[in-house]
Amino acid sequence: MKCVELNPEGNFDPWEDGKLAELKYGKISNTIGNSLLFENKKIRLWEITLVPNQRLPFHKQTVDYSLTCLTDGTAISRYKNGKICLLRFKKGDIAYYEYNDHKEIVRDFENIGEGVIKLSLVEYKYWTIEEPA
Repeated sequence: MKCVELNPEGNFDPWEDGKLAELKYGKISNTIGNSLLFENKKIRLWEITLVPNQRLPFHKQTVDYSLTCLTDGTAISRYKNGKICLLRFKKGDIAYYEYNDHKEIVRDFENIGEGVIKLSLVEYKYWTIEEPA
């Protein structure tokens, strides 16, 4: 997976008014994918499937996660801080993201390619689990 920053943090000039309004006044979801396939005390397994031009609205991510690309694809992601990134996926790519300080990240995700994007995302909830007494 390749990520290219198209717009830097703090610059909202190229943003569409509708996206800015959604970010400012819309409800930020905790739902990351199209469907939650599995959940237990340690993980959540999400499926993300987007047809061309389909978009997941702004959502919040707060824990470490891994992403597996099940198809090739091209997407764009807009972040709450103004950053915009172009993402290119190759089938079989795997990425891991850590939130060492447990800050939240708010972003959207939009398929801007010509084919269907299908991803598998595993959230690791381990840092929220209490140790046995």
